[in-house]
Amino acid sequence: MSRTYLALLHYDGRAFAGWQRQPEARTVQAEFETVLERLCGRRVVAHGAGRTDAGVHAVGMGVSFVVPEKWTGEALRRALNALLPAECWVEGVRAMVPGFHARRSATGRRYRYEVGTDAAAASPFRRPYEWALGRELDGDRLRAAAGVVGGTHEFHAFAVRKPVAEDDVQARSGAHPGRPYECTVREVAWEARGAGTGWRLQIAADRFLHHMVRFLVGTMVDIGLNRRPVEDMATLLRSGTNQDTSPPAPPQGLYFVAAEYPAACYAGTEP
Repeated sequence: MSRTYLALLHYDGRAFAGWQRQPEARTVQAEFETVLERLCGRRVVAHGAGRTDAGVHAVGMGVSFVVPEKWTGEALRRALNALLPAECWVEGVRAMVPGFHARRSATGRRYRYEVGTDAAAASPFRRPYEWALGRELDGDRLRAAAGVVGGTHEFHAFAVRKPVAEDDVQARSGAHPGRPYECTVREVAWEARGAGTGWRLQIAADRFLHHMVRFLVGTMVDIGLNRRPVEDMATLLRSGTNQDTSPPAPPQGLYFVAAEYPAACYAGTEP
């Protein structure tokens, strides 16, 4: 007999080439699965709620896996934290219904992005965890740009294009057939951080495309620096290409915050 669990994982992305296992690189998935194999005496596959890139952090990555029934959530939490590398920490472990999958069962995801605008953003204690821009941003222009992004759009201009067939893109991203670039952004807002240290973007959607948040931030920051007009956001959302989009923001400012799951996914008690 076995049980399905969901772990909420925090990790420092500086140490990894991203979440997803790669043949010749250190990844979060590989480290997590190595610990699960040690605990269970066999290979255990871990599924992440998102596929973060190299340098991207997480403060609530959902990770699902199936282990022998003898394990309880609290015992797993303690064991995982005892064996995972120092760059990782498990906040909690919840029992889930059979068949639950951290990525496929998610109905939404949330990210945040940190931009440092003061000189101290270059500090070695801040630079690895935010975009050390070191320049003032126009908050009104940032908010105006973000106001255009909410709702359902085709985000062609804010996604990495890869030489794969369209149906392969759909299979990877969970898109509806025929609309591989469609996402519904439920919340998008810039907020000023304390003491004039910078800005934070909070964004939530049903799904995100590869590099989507970083492209959005890069373009909005250019608008906040008055390098391009606010009207460009609406123009880009109507575009079928990313050729006119600003370069993506650096990865170290991006954080995977949480995935959303229906209450029916949780075993026994409400989430």
